[in-house]
Amino acid sequence: MVKGISLLRSTSSTAAHARLARFFSALGFASGQGWDQQFATGAEGTSPGDASRGVSFIAPLGNLEFVDGAMPPFADVAIEVTSLDAAHQAASAWFRVEGLNGAVSISPIAETKWKARFFTAEPEAGHAFSFWAWIDPLKGKSVAVEGDLSADGMKFAIVVARWNAVITDRLLEGALDALLRSGARRSDIEIVRVPGAWEIPAAARMLANRAVKGEGAGRTSLDAIVTLGCLLRGETAHYEAIYNEVSRGIGQSQQETGIPHAFGVLTCETLEQALNRAGIKAGNKGFEAAAAAVEMVSLQRKLVEGGKV
Repeated sequence: MVKGISLLRSTSSTAAHARLARFFSALGFASGQGWDQQFATGAEGTSPGDASRGVSFIAPLGNLEFVDGAMPPFADVAIEVTSLDAAHQAASAWFRVEGLNGAVSISPIAETKWKARFFTAEPEAGHAFSFWAWIDPLKGKSVAVEGDLSADGMKFAIVVARWNAVITDRLLEGALDALLRSGARRSDIEIVRVPGAWEIPAAARMLANRAVKGEGAGRTSLDAIVTLGCLLRGETAHYEAIYNEVSRGIGQSQQETGIPHAFGVLTCETLEQALNRAGIKAGNKGFEAAAAAVEMVSLQRKLVEGGKV
């Protein structure tokens, strides 16, 4: 019978509303379904104060907890994360971008008595949020090896198609945002433009081959490749033929060179679907592909350099 829990908070101004939305977007929260209710002046059953709008963010798990005794040292909204250090880094970077004093608004990471770590951030006056993670999240169980979302010191190439530029330019913006936000330097990101999606695998393979051949002491000159393009279904079978070869070529290049290739090539029925996936309603697939590239490079380093493969 119960479907979900929503926590509603009123903001003091439109600027505060927008700032909180930017903060949670920067920390990687998935967007939920917001609302914007505007009523005509004098509409029946309404008053000027009835109009409102909201932006929502969703998480995989929600809890309603009641505490009998000492409260945890948290704000009234506690958000569990998988990587507390990465969350603290992302929050600190957001405060710098916004021109806010993070030293005042973000607490240092501290430990609790019940084997957890946390910090509290207040992106808007009166709106404080605590982020926390278990010190041993698996409670002694075998630990899975997974990548981190820190791109510091990594080198990337982005292969982006010019065809359907209204879409691919948005994907490129999202990919750059993800890499830079994860700590990559702009000088370590190479952008290669190709005519269309068909040419993406060839360019990606040339970049990967160059990186492998130039490998000397230490790591290669390129850690991962992000591929971005957009295919829209037409009236013939041309769409399927192109998509199959593009996906096959990108996958083959990754497998044969060992350089991670992130797949950010959209395959949509309509332009509207593509726009939604390029930052309008369904996230930005360029951002997601770049984030996956960062994680795969990190995982590769842990597995290969850690001697686990």
